[in-house]
Parts: sequence; C-alpha cells; structure tokens
Amino acid sequence: MTSRQNISSDSEKDYLMVDDKKKRRMVSNRESARRSRMRKQNHLDELLTQVAHLQKENNEIVQHIDSTTECYLQVDTDNNVLRAQMMELTDRLQSLNSVLFVLEEFTGFPFDIPEIPDPLMKPWQLPCHSQPIMASANMFQFR
Repeated sequence: MTSRQNISSDSEKDYLMVDDKKKRRMVSNRESARRSRMRKQNHLDELLTQVAHLQKENNEIVQHIDSTTECYLQVDTDNNVLRAQMMELTDRLQSLNSVLFVLEEFTGFPFDIPEIPDPLMKPWQLPCHSQPIMASANMFQFR
C-alpha cells in the first residue's frame, strides 16, 4: 500500500503543481489584460486630447480665414469705389479737355491740353500731387 500512497501522493503533487501553474498563469493573464486595457485607455485619452487640440486649431484657422476674407472684401469694395471715381474723373477731364480744345479752335489761343494718361498701361507714371495716403494699423491684420 505504500506504493499506492506514493503514487497517489505523487499524482496529488502533480495535480497541485499543475493547478498552481494554472492559477499563476490566470493571474498573469489577468494582469497582462489589465495593462493592455490601461494602455488602450491611455492611447484613447491621447487621441481625444489630440482631436480637441486639432479642432481648436482648425477653429482658429477658420476665424483667421474669415477675418482675412472680410478684409479682402472691404479692400475690394474700396477698390471698386476708387475705380468708379477714377472713371468719373477721367470722363470729366475728357469733357474739360474737349471744352479747352473748342476754345483753342475758336480763340486761336493755344492751351496746354495734357494727354489723358492710361492708368492701366503705366500706373506708376500717373501725375499726382503730393497727397498723404491715409491708412490705419488694422487695415491689414496678419498674424
């Protein structure tokens, strides 16, 4: 019977050893799974932070584009007004030159009638008086 007891004792030890290994593996697997979940959660938190940062940055860019577009539209409007004024003044000058030409023909007295410059050909050569150009600091808002 002693040999039976030895066999049963050995098998019990083997069973306890296997059971102990199994328990240690389960604990190790649980710990590994817990660490994996923590890494996954940390990664998700980092991604959410990055999304919030990129959304904020995108909103700032959109606001900058909107303000730049608003400035552009204002400058374009001002430019159109100036073009219309230039056309009106050019028409007036042509009318006055026509009157001077008729007077020159009628009186025989020579008038110095300047040629009307074409501002689209050489705008840098336009005769202009020294007049200050008014501008404000917030006219161009660049960052």
